[in-house]
Amino acid sequence: MLMLECPYCGVLADETELAPGGEAHLTRHGPGSSDDDFQDYLFTRENPRGVHFERWRHAHGCGKWFHAARNTVTLEVYGTYPAQTTEPPKEVCAKITGAAPGWTWRRFG
Repeated sequence: MLMLECPYCGVLADETELAPGGEAHLTRHGPGSSDDDFQDYLFTRENPRGVHFERWRHAHGCGKWFHAARNTVTLEVYGTYPAQTTEPPKEVCAKITGAAPGWTWRRFG
C-alpha cells in the first residue's frame, strides 16, 4: 500500500485517505489557450518508468493538495511537498539522485 506524508498536517496517510490528481509540474492550459496547447495538456504525457512527480489531495484529512515524488517501479517515496512549489525541493532531488544515479530534474510541459 502506498503511504504518503501530508506536508501540511504531517499525517502519514495510506492511499485510501488520499485522492490522486495526476502528474505534477505541468503547465496547465484552460479557457483562452490555443487548441494545440489544450490538446497537449490533455493528452501528451511523459509517463516515465521510474521517478515520477504526482499531485495528491489529503481527501480524508486536511483536504489540501500536495506533490509527491516516487518511483513507479519500486514504489519508493522520495518525499512530499506543498503543491504551490514550482519544482521539487533540493532535499527531495538529493534523495532521488542518491537512489537513482544519473537522474536529473527536468520540468515537463
